[in-house]
Amino acid sequence: MKSKIRAAAVAFGVLSIGYYLYYGLTYTPDEFTGGMLGWVGPQMALPILALTIVTIVFACTGDGIIEAFTGRNSGEFRAGELGIGTITAFRQTGVSVNDQPQVRIDFRVEGADGKVFDSQATMIVPLTELALLQPGVVLPVRYLPGRTDKVEVDRSGDAGAAQRAMNESLIRKGITTRGKLDIAERGLCAQAVVRSLDVSGRIRGGYTEVTLGLVVTRPDASTFQTRVGKYLPPSAIGHVQIGRVIQVRYLPGNEQEVVIALPVNAG
Repeated sequence: MKSKIRAAAVAFGVLSIGYYLYYGLTYTPDEFTGGMLGWVGPQMALPILALTIVTIVFACTGDGIIEAFTGRNSGEFRAGELGIGTITAFRQTGVSVNDQPQVRIDFRVEGADGKVFDSQATMIVPLTELALLQPGVVLPVRYLPGRTDKVEVDRSGDAGAAQRAMNESLIRKGITTRGKLDIAERGLCAQAVVRSLDVSGRIRGGYTEVTLGLVVTRPDASTFQTRVGKYLPPSAIGHVQIGRVIQVRYLPGNEQEVVIALPVNAG
């Protein structure tokens, strides 16, 4: 759609300027008018209007600008595949809309098929959210199969789809299992206190393996103890220090299998 709008604006501009040149070159002055009237007159309005429209169209259809106004992904990416993008770098482009800066974000993207590629997205970011863009932050992105040079941060608002994409990524990396995801979905929600923290030194997919000793409080206020092994991103280690209270889920019939819940971008 963006390409069609830009093409229509350019075509209008070319036709307008072409008409202006044709009028000026073919103008025949009479005894009362000079040749300059072929170039100066009402006919000048059309090319001026065309140049203004072309400038506005190209400015308003820049990367990330339509999405900022509509709150939705562009038509090209709206039905694209959902992948997991990890920010590797970002910088402001110098363009702003309503004092909100346009930012180019470099991503390391893991596609739905598990393949990894480098890409980038350009978007308008509110000033209040600019500090949240840091290397290592994970965001759901939309991409086109067979095209890796550009992605868009997912604006569908479908948190369930984003979580499923993240879950599949973690399973492929061996960070979690479908059994643990089932507990996370169906288990009872409870709180637990971290009593011990052991770090094995093993790393998988950039995640560090830790073993937590937990005291879990059941819904009836009674407690039980268990040990949980989990791979965590380095930024999340601070959330499981000894003495911290964390959210967990477990199935009543198997209290030794406990799943801890931490934000994706914890830290």
